[in-house]
Amino acid sequence: MLRLFGLLLIAVLSLSACAVPEAKLGPDGRPLPRLYVIKPADQSRVTYSMVDSINTIRRAAGLAPLTLNAQLTAAAATHSRDMSVQNRPWHFGSDGSSPILRVQRTGYPGKMLGENISETYESELETLSAWMDLPSTRGVIVDPVARDVGFSWFQEPGGKIWWTLVTGG
Repeated sequence: MLRLFGLLLIAVLSLSACAVPEAKLGPDGRPLPRLYVIKPADQSRVTYSMVDSINTIRRAAGLAPLTLNAQLTAAAATHSRDMSVQNRPWHFGSDGSSPILRVQRTGYPGKMLGENISETYESELETLSAWMDLPSTRGVIVDPVARDVGFSWFQEPGGKIWWTLVTGG
């Protein structure tokens, strides 16, 4: 009997360890966002997750896929870090640079077409979803003239992520 009780106790404790933790709720009753941490080893995964997802959206719309471009990515990386320094999501650099000027500085031979930015604690796919919800940012992603894309981010120690996506053609 004692042996059966011991086995039952072990089974109950094992199953309780499998319980899904409840989401913490904010004052509005909605779940609080979870911190999304991007580790150095995740950089390629995050980049290609975004580019592959964009290309899936573009294929569904009958558009050509975008090619990841190092120069546009450099412009995006510069701007993501600069937005963090300025502590505001906007399209102008702390030096007064526009998206067009930042792309020109990288030596990109094509024309800069659009830039999407975001300040969030959300993942790249949640950010893409938010961009797709707005006509102006969706237009950058599904621009039929676009051929290249640059994508980067800067994550602050507290977890806030500054995302930048730049398209060119």
